[in-house]
Amino acid sequence: MKKKKVSFSNSAVDYYFHADFARLEKLVAKERTVIVTDEHVFKAHQKKFKGWNTIVLKPGEEFKVQQTVDVVIDQLIELGADRKTTLVGVGGGVITDITGYVAGIYMRGIACGFVPTSLLAMVDASIGGKNGIDVGVYKNMVGLIRQPSFLLFDHSFLKSLPKVEWQNGFAEIIKHAAIKDAALFKLLQSHRLTDFQRDTQLLAKLIERNVLIKTKVVVNDEFEKGERKLLNYGHTLGHAIENMYELSHGQAISIGMTYAALMSKQLKGFKQADELIAVLDKYGLPTFAEFDTKEAFRILQKDKKKDNQQISYILLEKIGKGVVQPLLFVQLKEIFNQFT
Repeated sequence: MKKKKVSFSNSAVDYYFHADFARLEKLVAKERTVIVTDEHVFKAHQKKFKGWNTIVLKPGEEFKVQQTVDVVIDQLIELGADRKTTLVGVGGGVITDITGYVAGIYMRGIACGFVPTSLLAMVDASIGGKNGIDVGVYKNMVGLIRQPSFLLFDHSFLKSLPKVEWQNGFAEIIKHAAIKDAALFKLLQSHRLTDFQRDTQLLAKLIERNVLIKTKVVVNDEFEKGERKLLNYGHTLGHAIENMYELSHGQAISIGMTYAALMSKQLKGFKQADELIAVLDKYGLPTFAEFDTKEAFRILQKDKKKDNQQISYILLEKIGKGVVQPLLFVQLKEIFNQFT
């Protein structure tokens, strides 16, 4: 196990890399802790939850809504949870989002920690303190930025993941490489998904590398005034189509990255669009897709990243260097029309 303490603006987060779930007992008191997880994780790892107060939710993005938050709060009241209770989210991005959000608002804020169980949650969703819920087709429209007390990375949870969940995680890994790490991009070019599934050391290094890429960006810009916006590469269009077509997060973001690469070629002279698209394809992710551009544009205009008549779109100058590009909605509409 490897421990790293990371300081944010108002708090510090302890990262436990290559750890075991059993360590959780040393981090929190069982009798003052409530675990939030979903049916899939609970069923696959039932023994791990023995003796813990546990709230088990239905799995899936469609349940990342206020109604689920209300259910969790009702159960916390029934369990007698108070201001000294710690909430621990054990699951993928939906679970960590909901847990962090509930912890931020229950009794005006209680402590929380995360044990991410999917690759996507390990390299992206659990890091950085963004917690929230969807409102209809609008992704993460309601929420807050509040750091957990700790993150515990137990790779054994990944053994039960279906292939599509591995692909989901690699969408965010490829994104990190595209905006911040050209050497990581070359590593991904020289391997296949199965290499990381088979080689636990290779996987452990990959997870830690991606955690630290995102962490560094967030530490420099916790409340998304500048550099943190780069983490939205592929997400602007991706979020618009994700709930429209019930795509997985990774699938939607991959499509978003594909079209952002084409926009980068057009607006920034980006010369490696074909290479990026080839890597997405290599890891089993969708690239070009037919979608309703008018509806996607309508949803995009409600995006929380917009500023009056424009939106910050993330483009690439080269692999490893993302840039924030303000685009007027009228410009964006013209570009979107070229996709059809």
